[in-house]
Amino acid sequence: MNNLKSAPSNKTGVGFIATGAVAGVGVSATVGGMGLAGGFGAVGIGATSLVGAGAVAGAATYGAITAIAEGDVTAWGAVGVGAIGGATVSSFVGGIGVVAPKIGLAFGIGAVPMAYVGAVVGLAAYGIASILDNEYSETPKQFFDRMEGKVLEVEAYSAAVNELEAFLSGEDFNQKFATLEVEDELETPSGKQMVSRNLAPSNTWKCVHTLKGHTAAVNAIAISPDGKKIVSASDDGSVLEWDIKTGKKLYSFTGQAGAVLSVAISPDNEMFASGCVDRKISSWHLGAKKYLGIFNYSSSAYYSDSPVSHNGFVTSIAFSPDNRIIASASTDKTIRLWGRYTKELKRTLNGHLEAVLCITFSPDGKIIASGGADKTIRIWNLDALGQSLVLTGHLAAVQAVVISPDAKTLISGGADSTIKIWSLATGQLLRTLTEHQASIMSLAISSDGKTFASASNNGAKLWNLATGEILENLSGCNAVAFSSNGNTLVSGGKNGTVIIWNNIYC
Repeated sequence: MNNLKSAPSNKTGVGFIATGAVAGVGVSATVGGMGLAGGFGAVGIGATSLVGAGAVAGAATYGAITAIAEGDVTAWGAVGVGAIGGATVSSFVGGIGVVAPKIGLAFGIGAVPMAYVGAVVGLAAYGIASILDNEYSETPKQFFDRMEGKVLEVEAYSAAVNELEAFLSGEDFNQKFATLEVEDELETPSGKQMVSRNLAPSNTWKCVHTLKGHTAAVNAIAISPDGKKIVSASDDGSVLEWDIKTGKKLYSFTGQAGAVLSVAISPDNEMFASGCVDRKISSWHLGAKKYLGIFNYSSSAYYSDSPVSHNGFVTSIAFSPDNRIIASASTDKTIRLWGRYTKELKRTLNGHLEAVLCITFSPDGKIIASGGADKTIRIWNLDALGQSLVLTGHLAAVQAVVISPDAKTLISGGADSTIKIWSLATGQLLRTLTEHQASIMSLAISSDGKTFASASNNGAKLWNLATGEILENLSGCNAVAFSSNGNTLVSGGKNGTVIIWNNIYC
């Protein structure tokens, strides 16, 4: 009697791929935009790519089962070729990190995992070849038409079909990652987004400059306290300095080994610090354009200083109001406090259960508020040895926090598309704003504390803090910052641009 199990049928193989594609859609819906960042720059992974990745995984599973059942050595040849290809990619591009800002996901992919990825792709190729071989004399197009029917059986994911078709045809492979955001802007000839008729703008903001210099998404913006300069950080690995009055690019600060996620200018206008996916906090003298080095730490008195600042991506940077401390947040779940001049690590704040995505100081410098991928906000009392009050209410990662100038109010923005307003003293939730239709990426508040701005993946809004009413809808995304006098607002724009808005009544 033959004890060998029969190989899975080709119909089974189709089922594996269809199921993988559906799983890819589910992943896309959960994590939102994803990107790969490394020495090569940054590449986006959209919903289409995730669907295709799911299909590849399904095909690889089928290929593995077929190979085991039939004892086909060809499969292992396919695995070997794929593994070598993966290792070759790793040696070419260097270290790679996967970023999913919506859920605070960030991790590295080394040479060995890259070989595994290649092996899976090789096995997937074998699986697809097995399905198309012998039993069915059909073209690849006919095969995928059949697979479409399988996917369509799951009604909730019927939209995956077109995306999967585009992915497998190769149409999406040549799209360079320029931004992780998705913008849906309705622009007037002046470049300013139209305000809904039911909004009565009490302020009118005019786009005075659109700054072009970055080649990828703008993740963070800082305006110097004297209101003269802007620095912008981008996925292209650079920090650019701009003249806020003329919009002229003044300098390009390069050297970060990957996407720059955060940037802050010191209260004395002298230096700025940036946080990067390379796990480092880099600093420069703003006036002299001089590189001041990185903030690093010693893990033990018996070891030399580490070449990095955190064990994960540096997602947020903030200077204390007295100019003495720099706070940094990271995907390693910690907040670190550094001496501004000595670069010495003063304290590490532990408490978040997932990546820390945003931080801000209170006006007196005694409190830090932070938001994380664990869906919580923590209010840290620095005088009480870093004890924290935990605020819950967001249904997804908290990606932006800001404290009002009078230190009475905390505003948070989340990947659940909501903005929440809290009492800083008690932690009581005062109001939830739901007008955004996409993940909140950045918040800023004016110096008088009356107006705040929010940026999501599909536009920016100006709000009345006291009433929660929208004052204006503006184009722009990802990042917002107010000037110290509150008369200028700067936002990130489409395709790596930066937009400067002025209040024409001021």
